[in-house]
Amino acid sequence: MKALSTFRKYLRWLIWPGLALTTAGLVAGLVETWSTLPIVLLVLGLVLTLASLVLGGFGYRSFWQNRSTQAGTNAVLATLAMVLILGIVNFLGVQYAPRIDLTEGGLFTLAPESRSVVTKLAQPVKVVVFDSALNPNDQQLLESYQKFNDNLTYEHINPFQDPAAAREFNVTGEGREVHLALGDEKIFVQALGAQGLTEQDLTNKLSQIGRDRNAVVYFIQGHEEFVIDGTASGYAQAAAALEEDGFTVEALNLAQTAIVPDDADAVVIAGPKQAFFPPEVEALKTYLNDGGSVLLMVDPQTEPELDDLLGDWGVTLDERLIIDASNTGQIVGLGPAAPLVTTYGDHPITADFNSGRSFYPLARPIELKPVEGVEATPLLLSNPQSYAEPLSETGELNVDTQQSPEGPFNIGVVLTKEVEGSPQEESAETTSEEDELSTEEEASEEIIEETQDNAPELETDPPESEVSETEGAGIDSSEEEPAEQSSLPESADELRKEARLVLIGNATFATDGLFDQQINGDVFLNSVTWLSNLDDTTLSIRPKEITNRRITMTVSRQILVIVLALVVFPLVGLVGAGITWFRRR
Repeated sequence: MKALSTFRKYLRWLIWPGLALTTAGLVAGLVETWSTLPIVLLVLGLVLTLASLVLGGFGYRSFWQNRSTQAGTNAVLATLAMVLILGIVNFLGVQYAPRIDLTEGGLFTLAPESRSVVTKLAQPVKVVVFDSALNPNDQQLLESYQKFNDNLTYEHINPFQDPAAAREFNVTGEGREVHLALGDEKIFVQALGAQGLTEQDLTNKLSQIGRDRNAVVYFIQGHEEFVIDGTASGYAQAAAALEEDGFTVEALNLAQTAIVPDDADAVVIAGPKQAFFPPEVEALKTYLNDGGSVLLMVDPQTEPELDDLLGDWGVTLDERLIIDASNTGQIVGLGPAAPLVTTYGDHPITADFNSGRSFYPLARPIELKPVEGVEATPLLLSNPQSYAEPLSETGELNVDTQQSPEGPFNIGVVLTKEVEGSPQEESAETTSEEDELSTEEEASEEIIEETQDNAPELETDPPESEVSETEGAGIDSSEEEPAEQSSLPESADELRKEARLVLIGNATFATDGLFDQQINGDVFLNSVTWLSNLDDTTLSIRPKEITNRRITMTVSRQILVIVLALVVFPLVGLVGAGITWFRRR
């Protein structure tokens, strides 16, 4: 009996390895699969736990009356209650799905443009993902799209198990691709890389579904503007982003063409440093007067000599620089000469920007004066605590943060003007010309009739040749009238109703490296899209590329992390808990 009592003292310690093995078996079986190892761990843990409870003296009344037993039981019950509460909270969160995305780039939240594009889908669109297995992140992204419109569905196809479907979509290479299916039409979206399906590529393709045409955008070159071909730092990123949005981007040298091509939906002038020749200015004026659209971005300390063009619109470029004395830009690493813009005008270009941040290193103010027929709208406004400062004769800028504020200044403006040859005016001119012609014809007919009445009746019938010629002429004239009518515009929609000009007192904000910072790129892309007069377009904040935050470690560091996480830290915690328990005992 004495030996059993001594043996029972050691048996009660078996409850701890028993609980540990039981927990390990349950976790391994639930997370992975119920293979041999989880089952063995679970059975062994249950045997040790039962042996400890039955033979270790836990059944005695004195054991349950101990203060340490009561405290431990309370701790176990509190832990179980907390686990139960967390489980209920997680269940409710999954069922009703209210989410707050705290990731850096909004990884698990669709961008405003994506939500707007998918909401506008009026026809069924299926996203077809070809891969051996559907990535959970891709599935979550597609389900996020589905929440906004039931017209968008998705399907996963293993190209190796269904080669017929892969051939139908012309899947090549490794077979990891994403396509759109619109009835019989198939649209390639992207090849699946390491990051899987990207919101940016999918939204770009969806936004092109409802467009009436692919717009053509010309970048003016020849005055040391920022290049778009990537040979130097310039607008290569901006041009690539336009092409991803379905635009056709071309370079244009007015000194060689003398006119803006007829297929130009918009013209971009990005940071000219040399003066335009007068014929080039006249070509731009003619293009605008015909209902064209121009995006003009001019940096300080440059003089492109476009005053003649801008004067017609009531615009003047100030020679001073905008200084932001509010220190808001310095909080995010910008100097006072790089105004941080969070206030935008009431315009479709900036309607969804809210308080989004864009910045413009070395920006010049834009002054407006009223001009009849021109509607001006401020687009980008500096901080009210800003002021304008001219450069010194040596080219230095003196920043005085104590100077009284003069802001806000216009950094960007939008101007529209009715075209002189609008459909209403042309129809009025055509009507007046037709009235004049009819009046002249009636007068000539009266003169002929009077002449015939006063002339002697020498011949009663004209010669047959004259009759044939007259009849032929009559037939020709009757056939020419419909031709003249067909040359007129069939409807007023075929003619441009207004000329559009977006002017920004800075061109550096959209250059390579700054284009994808904050919403700088959205300011540029929305401006070009609005200028292009495309039907059913979305002007909003575009999805950003996922920032790669992966940590690359050597093999030795990986081993060190594994040992610390699985061995050292658990042992330290276990030893500390044991010491605490022993002292309290």
